[in-house]
Amino acid sequence: MINIQETLCTLGILEINAGSSTGQTSYKSDNIIHSYSPVDGKLIGSVSVTTEEEYEKIIQTASQAFKHWRSVPAPKRGEIVRQYGEKLRKYKQPLGELVSYEMGKSLQEGLGEVQEMIDICDFAVGLSRQLHGLTMHSERPGHRMYEQYHPLGIVGIISAFNFPVAVWNWNTALAWICGDVCVWKASEKTPLCAVACQNIWVEVAKENNLPEGVSCIVNGDFKVGELITKDDRVPLVSATGSTRMGRIVGSVVAERFGKSLLELGGNNAIIITPDADLDITIIGALFGAVGTCGQRCTSTRRLIVHESLYNEVKTKLSKAYTQLKIGNPLDETNHVGPLIDKDAVNTYLEAIERAKKEGGAVLVEGEVLKGPNYTSGCYVKPVIIEAENHYDIVQHETFAPILYLIKYSSLDEAIEMQNGVKQGLSSAIMTNNLREAEKFLSASGSDCGIANVNIGTSGAEIGGAFGGEKETGGGRESGSDAWKIYMRRQTNTINYTSDLPLAQGIKFDL
Repeated sequence: MINIQETLCTLGILEINAGSSTGQTSYKSDNIIHSYSPVDGKLIGSVSVTTEEEYEKIIQTASQAFKHWRSVPAPKRGEIVRQYGEKLRKYKQPLGELVSYEMGKSLQEGLGEVQEMIDICDFAVGLSRQLHGLTMHSERPGHRMYEQYHPLGIVGIISAFNFPVAVWNWNTALAWICGDVCVWKASEKTPLCAVACQNIWVEVAKENNLPEGVSCIVNGDFKVGELITKDDRVPLVSATGSTRMGRIVGSVVAERFGKSLLELGGNNAIIITPDADLDITIIGALFGAVGTCGQRCTSTRRLIVHESLYNEVKTKLSKAYTQLKIGNPLDETNHVGPLIDKDAVNTYLEAIERAKKEGGAVLVEGEVLKGPNYTSGCYVKPVIIEAENHYDIVQHETFAPILYLIKYSSLDEAIEMQNGVKQGLSSAIMTNNLREAEKFLSASGSDCGIANVNIGTSGAEIGGAFGGEKETGGGRESGSDAWKIYMRRQTNTINYTSDLPLAQGIKFDL
């Protein structure tokens, strides 16, 4: 078992005022956020809430830093990001431990989240030499046209508790490469993870004599988030969280003609066909449903199973659930840790009761676990419920380990069920039938931003663009060409002659 005090010391959290920070400076305020671990209910530490005056200082510092950072050649910015990735390798163990302890996910998942940060840094370093534009032929003789990309400025990042470090770095690694600076409001449920990431960045910034403000953090609830979303000095706001939050952020940012990158809710399904390999299917469904205690936006919420093997899947999956070990996530022999807090526990209990009232049959019962190993009151048993896709509770995302089992007859019916929710993040089909797989991936198949074959709904790689459609928000982060949203596009035309031909043959006799 880890020593959390040593972890906090290694990450510099016990040695600083964990307040709002532009990098080398901390600002103090009277309001405090206390971070309690869902693992054991103990107080980990506290951070000060950013005031409007402090926020203004931070934005001004970031604005000044942008003037310098945008002029640094992209490959040299890539070198800075490479160094940050190296620091993450150095601090992978303690940062992974803090993620696990403050958020509640298993230590393996906490370390995996830090590895995602390292991977996106590696991706970004290569990208720093590939911020390409286009050249095109002009219709006018003696003219050349091309298209290029320039940095936007300040990127505001609002992140959620369930991935307290990786999603921030998905944004920052690309934004830094593109020449932007970043202001981060982490979830008020996991503020110390943000402080740790900032401390690691400060080491790199000092070693390279960077100005304050290339990376900044602010602390607080939605009120601090509103300062970012309403600020026209922040041209892009990347927000991860609930659909309700996304509606507010999207509308506020759009009202001032800013850009928003929204990563919102998911209601992800796996379709299991008669040609599925049930050995890997059960593993994929199990991890997708209970990993991170069901608190991933890509968690498997619905299992849509063909009627011919419905009973077999039901039996095997129910048996697999009895083998789950629930407990302290820092103990690597446990599979499932706690929910983030008691509000999440209440949501879990309410969802189970709503499913029962709508006609759902509980296959694997849920409960809040009690005893000396569950002192935080946040540990719950994963649940399986037989349901119908149209149930109101099934149509909504519940951030908890609740899996709905749904029966289908034809693949067309299954795809219609899969698509028959308002969210469109991740999806999967389990089949060894090529025709079924290709149909699922076709334009008439899954309507999600992520569609997998023979793997589950969670575990996206950083090389591909991550995001979803419909109420998931339409944003794309991480790989592929997701970098383009962090930049502004510019079309250039160069006339290298002594004439000035005008459009449509217009002439001025002067």
